[in-house]
Amino acid sequence: MLFGGKNKVKGSLNLHLKEVDRQAQEMEQRLISQLAQQEGVTEWLKAEHQMEWVARMNNIRHRADEIVLNELIYA
Repeated sequence: MLFGGKNKVKGSLNLHLKEVDRQAQEMEQRLISQLAQQEGVTEWLKAEHQMEWVARMNNIRHRADEIVLNELIYA
């Protein structure tokens, strides 16, 4: 009886963690797209000035990560 309860809790926890992970990934992708658009990080920039594009996208990704962690994970 005790082990059956542990498996149910473990299963519920895994489902919850998968859902939180899905939400975090969706939120991060949405934020990256929004921030890139707001800051003019375009396909043209990627084609013409690759290193600048990489630097700006890395900055955007890091900020999006921080936002997701603070608003979804640590909350």
